[in-house]
Amino acid sequence: MRIVLVGPPGAGKGTQAAYLAKNLSIPHISTGDLFRANISQGTPLGRQAQEYMRAGQLVPDEVTIGMAEDRMRQPDAAPGFLLDGFPRNLAQAEALDEFLRENQISLDAVLDLEVPEDEVVRRIAGRRICRNDSSHVFHVTGAPPKTEGVCDECGGELYQREDDSEETVRKRLEVYHRETEPIIDYYKAKGQVVTIPALGKVSEVTQRAMDVLAAKAA
Repeated sequence: MRIVLVGPPGAGKGTQAAYLAKNLSIPHISTGDLFRANISQGTPLGRQAQEYMRAGQLVPDEVTIGMAEDRMRQPDAAPGFLLDGFPRNLAQAEALDEFLRENQISLDAVLDLEVPEDEVVRRIAGRRICRNDSSHVFHVTGAPPKTEGVCDECGGELYQREDDSEETVRKRLEVYHRETEPIIDYYKAKGQVVTIPALGKVSEVTQRAMDVLAAKAA
């Protein structure tokens, strides 16, 4: 299957993408992983991206599109793939359509993870990270530490990342509404969007998505 996963920050796209890709035996292609891989391998696209990033500039669409297309051409993506974070805007969605046409393949579904805005803010602004080990993550209400401000795992100090402040989260949501949300309407016009309520346990959200995909494949 070939799937695009969309949704606001804090919707759980990364988590759901990993589970869905594993269940479907297809590669999970995320923009973050694409950038890291191309930069670490020193590819021409990676070097271009790094130059923009070092200058504090946004990486142009054509660089991101090039990385995504290269990845989708890899042998393991021949049976299908799950795109997470790409396309991020209409220009990227149109480029993806062109790539699919050229390769005579099509998308099976665009999964839209739906989460109320207040819940997005609650999820992200409530995160607390251990200063000693960033893999130790807590939440002030969802998964609080035994002692406030102290990591259960190592006793390190817990803090809120600057990117996780409520003000920053709301700015990120503004960017999402302005740049990414229009692609949902773009794909709705093609009849490809399926809205997945993303509240509840991770396993429940995954099952909702799998049920929808199974129905499409039937």
